[in-house]
Amino acid sequence: MTANYKRKSGRDRISNLPEHLIASIIERLPIQDAVRTCIISKKWRYIWTEMRKLVFDNKFSNKFAKNGAFGGFISIIKQVLTLSKGPILKFSKNGAFGSNEFISIVNQVLTLHKGPILKFHLHIPNIFLDSFEEVDQSMLLLSRTGVRELILDSSNRCYELPSYVFSCLELTRLILYNCFFNPPLKFEGFLNLEELILRHIDFGANLCGTKINLPRLKNLSLGYCKNVYNLKIKATNLFRLAITACPDAMLATMLSNSKVKRFCIDAQFLKTLTPENIPKWLQQPDNSLRYLWFRKFHLVDVDQLRGALCLLRNSPNIKTLGMYLEKLFQKPRVNIGPASSILESLNCLDYKLYQLQNVVITSIEGSKPEMLFIKLLLSHSPSLEKVTIRPSGSSSVQERLDIAKDVMWFPRASPKAKIIYSNP
Repeated sequence: MTANYKRKSGRDRISNLPEHLIASIIERLPIQDAVRTCIISKKWRYIWTEMRKLVFDNKFSNKFAKNGAFGGFISIIKQVLTLSKGPILKFSKNGAFGSNEFISIVNQVLTLHKGPILKFHLHIPNIFLDSFEEVDQSMLLLSRTGVRELILDSSNRCYELPSYVFSCLELTRLILYNCFFNPPLKFEGFLNLEELILRHIDFGANLCGTKINLPRLKNLSLGYCKNVYNLKIKATNLFRLAITACPDAMLATMLSNSKVKRFCIDAQFLKTLTPENIPKWLQQPDNSLRYLWFRKFHLVDVDQLRGALCLLRNSPNIKTLGMYLEKLFQKPRVNIGPASSILESLNCLDYKLYQLQNVVITSIEGSKPEMLFIKLLLSHSPSLEKVTIRPSGSSSVQERLDIAKDVMWFPRASPKAKIIYSNP
């Protein structure tokens, strides 16, 4: 707001807004800009300390890492600490942060903060840290705020979650990247958690026999995790489950007594779904699965194909099937014969998909196994309404035309089935 505008209007309109509107404005600012509002006037000095969302993400740390880029921000923190009679930190002369100064800034903001925090996002940058003690201090301070949403990702070495994280029992959303997940022995679970996203998490060996209670969990996503077989949860209201690059995940322990309707699975995990293993976690024929998505599905891989067919056979209520196909012709000397033979056999899928209504196939190249699989779905789905086919971006115009012609000639069990052929 310029001085000329103030002289003409005679008042500061923003400062005269109701407090809840001012707070809403500040929460939409990056944290460094929100803190800077404290120098506007005495009225604004501590407004930022009641922000309900604190975000120290990778954008923040990247800016902070530039020499002198946040020197002004550090000066403001010092000024606020002086006014509040708080301890003053020692920073590098050029305003940049050293080994643990970045995390120290985060802790000072948390120390000055008043009231609850609904969302907290901390990115641990790839800098030299003497230890994670400062980060542990952040988690201790955060555990006293009633935080509802926590996003913690480390570009540094793997961070072992302290016990303070597991005392944040009001969490409804938890996202972790590159951490050791080792809850205390007496930890029973997050009773309010609705969404849990874990990437590059190591569950170690100490979770054996410990079942984590997540009664309100609806969405669980696991990606590139280690020792997942040790993760045992009780999530009776689980709605969506996604597993990527976690070959040792034990579905039986994850899905016991759950109500999963949406299941996303990567191709490598499909290999583990043999006819002998699937009934262990699909105990009842009338299960709740409604949506299946296969990622990086390599149709010429016999093990993946058999796993997919077995899963379809044991999912009688599926309504939507999605597949993102792995590129075939980039792989040298691929033998499509065995997969084609399976798909051409009479007992390939000895079950009608009576509930299947929608199919989405992405990155198709027109190989014989791909076309046979589409033909199989069309002939076994009497309620099918729509099949969306998206060819591979590397395919030629003629190849796309050939795929479309072949699919149009395939017989359909459903008179309502429409084929939608879209550009990649």
